[in-house]
Amino acid sequence: MSTTETPAPATAPDERARTVRQLVRYTLIGGSGVVVDLLVFLLLHNSVGLDEQLANWISTTLGITNNFILNALITFDRRDRIVVRFLRFYAVGLTGIALTFLLFLVFTDSLGIDANIVKAGSLPLVLALQFVLNRKWSFA
Repeated sequence: MSTTETPAPATAPDERARTVRQLVRYTLIGGSGVVVDLLVFLLLHNSVGLDEQLANWISTTLGITNNFILNALITFDRRDRIVVRFLRFYAVGLTGIALTFLLFLVFTDSLGIDANIVKAGSLPLVLALQFVLNRKWSFA
């Protein structure tokens, strides 16, 4: 192939393999964000005494920021339009805050389940939703 030719588009198996690699990286990076999110939440809610909703907003924002930086550099390898991408990534992160907010309302406020358990239980659902949204919108 000469230097003026464009590379052939990725085949379906190549695209699937790339998606799997991205999902694995996203999940591992998400794990670091979960640690940041959960530790900050536990500290703010249990030690400082902040309301679970405010503690969730702060801890999730820190987790989102951690994940954006690492995903931009490692998972999706995107360094262009960084402000736009961060705003989109944060908007997707807000879906996680909203989903967790609703789960707190249902399970903690209405059913009396401990907020720590609800927070931990919400994380896999939030991760799956956000991977799809970030891959298709934030880092497209």
